[in-house]
Amino acid sequence: MSEQERNVGVVRRYLRTFVTRDLVELRAVVAEDVRIYGSGTSAVGRQFVERAVLSPGLTVLDQQIVEIFAAEDRVVVSMAQTYRRDASGATAVQSACKMYRLTHGRIVEFWGEQDLYGLLRGLGLLPDEPIRF
Repeated sequence: MSEQERNVGVVRRYLRTFVTRDLVELRAVVAEDVRIYGSGTSAVGRQFVERAVLSPGLTVLDQQIVEIFAAEDRVVVSMAQTYRRDASGATAVQSACKMYRLTHGRIVEFWGEQDLYGLLRGLGLLPDEPIRF
């Protein structure tokens, strides 16, 4: 198995933790000092990822990897996740594009953007009307 194939497997294992909420698996594939970039901010530390996986009030019902591509130590993923807002039962799909850098079989950095606005609208947490500037 090539390094790229192994890295794709690690990223798939990581993404699956959003459905399973398995923090043991998450810790096996994400470095403790992982660097996170996206949505106009940055953070360092696996605890941020753990909080995202365990988002209170939201459950990931399904996950679809649309495309996954590996080159050297990077893996790029486009995906969609179906969320349920536990309080209301409302569901919505959030699309995302992420890029991961791996070292020794663990994710050490990732960058990405996701459609948070669309997710919040779909779950009924924002009005379903155009934004007026």
